[in-house]
Amino acid sequence: MKFATWNVNSLAVRAPQLTEWLAANPVDAIVLQETKLTDDKFPHKDFEALGYHAQWHGQKTYNGVALLSKVEAQAVQKNIPGLDDEQARVIAGTVNGIRVVGAYFPNGQAPGTEKFAYKLKWIGALRDWLRQELELNPRLLLMGDYNIAPEDRDVYDPIAWAGQIHCTAEERDHFQQLVGLGLTDAFRLFEQPPKCWSWWDYRNLAFRKNQGLRIDHILVSEALRPEVKACVIDKLPRKAERPSDHAPVIVELG
Repeated sequence: MKFATWNVNSLAVRAPQLTEWLAANPVDAIVLQETKLTDDKFPHKDFEALGYHAQWHGQKTYNGVALLSKVEAQAVQKNIPGLDDEQARVIAGTVNGIRVVGAYFPNGQAPGTEKFAYKLKWIGALRDWLRQELELNPRLLLMGDYNIAPEDRDVYDPIAWAGQIHCTAEERDHFQQLVGLGLTDAFRLFEQPPKCWSWWDYRNLAFRKNQGLRIDHILVSEALRPEVKACVIDKLPRKAERPSDHAPVIVELG
């Protein structure tokens, strides 16, 4: 089975690219971030034509998440239970016996801001909920745009980015606390080429210069870790006309 995550940065713009990608890469399930659509505007029929069931949780202009799966997802959860949050950032469902959690972590803006405090509080709430989810669903994937580069090797220029948003000690500590739940970064289970990123800024020819960050991740539970056969970042969609600034990440289980 293959599962993927992709921050599409506006499904209204990127829907044709997504349907093209799914036709070429018929993964069993994919979670999307930054759909940026209200629920009534979600193009579920486009995905049904490709054989995907769709679950979505949106809002106008910002955020928005979705889960597309070949087999209809069960026990769907939208946002973090118990957290009073109007932002559409989480969608979860059980697909083929695997609990798939798709998450769009807050950006955080800058250390010391209210948005940064919100980010840390949000991750803490996610962690507390996931602890319960793992007890109920040992076979779990946490996939999405984490807006965190966990290590210096996940940043094209660690010196320039030191202490900056995505790379702060606080954010990296929260990432490690998620790992501490019994989760593993699937990408790092394998020998990977250097300078592998999942996001490149639209500015300053960042993609052409390969100046990016690895901030999109798939964490697998202990029960799933022995089944992980591969984990890759697909840079090809980033070369498209009017692309998302993120690339899909795919994990293969078998």
